[in-house]
Amino acid sequence: MSQSEALVIGAGVGGLTAAVALHQQGWRVTVLERAPGLEAVGAGLGLTPNSLRALDMIGLGDTVRSMRTWRSEGGLRTPSGRWLSRTSNDAAAERFGGPLVPLHRATLISLLHSKLPAGSVRTGTAAEITDPGGQGRMARVRGGGQEWKADLVVAADGIHSPARGVLFPGCPAPRYAGFTAWRMVIPAPDQTYAPHETWGRGTLWGTQPLFDGRVYAYAAATVPEGERAPGDERAELLHRFGTWHEPVPAILEAVRPEQILRNDVHQAAVPLPAYHRGRVAVLGDAAHAMPPTLGQGGNQAIEDAVVLAHHARPSADLSQALTAYTHDRLPRTMDVVRRAVRVSRMVTLTSAPACALRDTAMTVVNRLAPHLALRALDGIADWSPPGHTYASPSHRDGKAAKYAPN
Repeated sequence: MSQSEALVIGAGVGGLTAAVALHQQGWRVTVLERAPGLEAVGAGLGLTPNSLRALDMIGLGDTVRSMRTWRSEGGLRTPSGRWLSRTSNDAAAERFGGPLVPLHRATLISLLHSKLPAGSVRTGTAAEITDPGGQGRMARVRGGGQEWKADLVVAADGIHSPARGVLFPGCPAPRYAGFTAWRMVIPAPDQTYAPHETWGRGTLWGTQPLFDGRVYAYAAATVPEGERAPGDERAELLHRFGTWHEPVPAILEAVRPEQILRNDVHQAAVPLPAYHRGRVAVLGDAAHAMPPTLGQGGNQAIEDAVVLAHHARPSADLSQALTAYTHDRLPRTMDVVRRAVRVSRMVTLTSAPACALRDTAMTVVNRLAPHLALRALDGIADWSPPGHTYASPSHRDGKAAKYAPN
């Protein structure tokens, strides 16, 4: 009997996680990536306990946990440096059964790539779905000057997914979320600081140390879609954030303009009718683009990937497997999208009275119920994938994850 063929479009975090998970289930997997290589595209991401438990399923969870760096207190601040809410990674582990791990995207991409057979990833290969396939009919994809046939296709081709448009031509594309974002990774400034996120008037800054001695910083501001600074992005960031509390000025002093990435933020306009059609499954930003305000874009893509592989075993009825995948993932991910949108509305407030009221409310709530920042992840970071058996100390103490799909 010939081995079942799976084709993954996109070698980002979600696509490579799906490729590894399917490979470990017995599929023969090929990944088609339009970029010329798997370079360090992107910046940092924060992996939360839900995605770490998903990574357990492919043998990478503990490797990533070992890269945790956030051991001091951190939390939410104002531009002057006043703390609105404090928390710690120990509190996160107690609440969710595992730590929060900031990581460079390239580090995770490299770990995932190392789990695949040599030659599985074909870069410089833009792919187009020509037939999603169906019962008794394989899916077809054109890419790299040839046509590919597969029993299963995974469309993990990002926010502006061409595959999504082919599968669901009448569904609106993701829309502008109302703000733009900057990201950068640089050597850590020569000072001690607490991990933090700082909220201003229609502006946000975050700083997270990485395990390799670098720092991941990100910023956001409410601006019209497509607007760009007349000079370089470093000058724009200095104008907006240069007077904020340390280490923001020190980071902006150290970063070079070419190290700064800027992207407008988009979010799903409406839910897709399903996360599959024919023999094609969509995952990650292609399925449920969301603002980064809960840090869940990459985490939800990782969840998608392991749940898809759980259902889509080579021996399973693929139609039933993909229906089960949609059933598990669509309600959960769209709930996360809605929650991220609600947080982004607070972040993008520009009125001084509204921001003062927001900050006061956050301070009061944190006094009554500490660790406010973590509460936003309740019902998200405590998720476990089907079949998960990792036993962290919190799990052994009876604080097991609260949700897992069927």
